Amino acid sequence: MVDFLNKITGTHLGILVISLFFTAQCYAGPTDDNHIHVEQVGTDGDNLSLTVNQLGYGNFIEFSYAHASNTFNLSQTGSGNSISWVSYWGSGKSWGGDVDGSGNTETASQTGGATYGRHIWGNSNDVDVYQNGTHTFNLDVHADSTDVDLWQEGTGSHYAHSYFYGTADGSEVDLLQKDGANHNAQIRLQGNQPTTLNLIQQGDTNQSYNLTQNCYTAGGCTVSVTQGD
Repeated sequence: MVDFLNKITGTHLGILVISLFFTAQCYAGPTDDNHIHVEQVGTDGDNLSLTVNQLGYGNFIEFSYAHASNTFNLSQTGSGNSISWVSYWGSGKSWGGDVDGSGNTETASQTGGATYGRHIWGNSNDVDVYQNGTHTFNLDVHADSTDVDLWQEGTGSHYAHSYFYGTADGSEVDLLQKDGANHNAQIRLQGNQPTTLNLIQQGDTNQSYNLTQNCYTAGGCTVSVTQGD
């Protein structure tokens, strides 16, 4: 197991790239993994560009950030991988997978079967996730103007949980589930300003979703759901 701890401080930190590769010859079982822990600390820490690449199985990316205008690119290839997620939530890094800053962009790619999770507390954040294989996506949002794009495809079941608590003013969720095995989406949206959901489920397998949307906007909210082959 490789345990990588990196604490980031300062302003305008430029580009940080982390690449860890584990081949089949390097580990004996799924518990032998790469663990990357990145914690953004300090009073200033905006405009960071962070890239993390992991190859193998049983890998784990755990980090939280509380600053603005950062760009994160995360990539995992292999089975049994995870990007930080805990079933409970609350603001602050101790809760795991937290995004407390605003105006951040996070892009994640997971191939081979993995779990992605985030708790978002800052406004105007963008989350773009691509998953290929058997995957689980968990996202809890407690902020406004959050843009979520999720693409799940490939063999294996696909599960997506995207809940917006309190207000989700101006938020948009675009979710695509396709190919083999079952597709399931659990979505909750609410807010005083328009919210938008675009859900597409494709394939010859079971397709199901559960949507709760409390729309308090006089002009209404937007929902589009498409199911089929």
